[in-house]
Amino acid sequence: MRYACRTEDVPLGEGRVVTLDGRRIAVFRAAGGWYALDAACPHMGGPLADGIVCDRAVICPLHDRRYDLATGEPLGAGDAVAAHAVQVRGERVFVEVAVPARVAA
Repeated sequence: MRYACRTEDVPLGEGRVVTLDGRRIAVFRAAGGWYALDAACPHMGGPLADGIVCDRAVICPLHDRRYDLATGEPLGAGDAVAAHAVQVRGERVFVEVAVPARVAA
């Protein structure tokens, strides 16, 4: 687990981008808890941290693609986005950066 931010850095219902291990990660604070996804939408690279957070989903601000915050799975058509484990320890947020999926050649 890597330190990502303080709890006060991410308002409820929003996301913020952090860079961990050279990857841009979007950290979200939703009513149901804390979540982290790769920051770029797999559709066209939209900034997921700027998307609308609703329940356990985020909506990409570019083309309305929706992703489950816990799994990164699309809620509709398209590819999934990598999801990362999150732990909150006191006022500090930690993220375990998932190993990137290998692309078949």
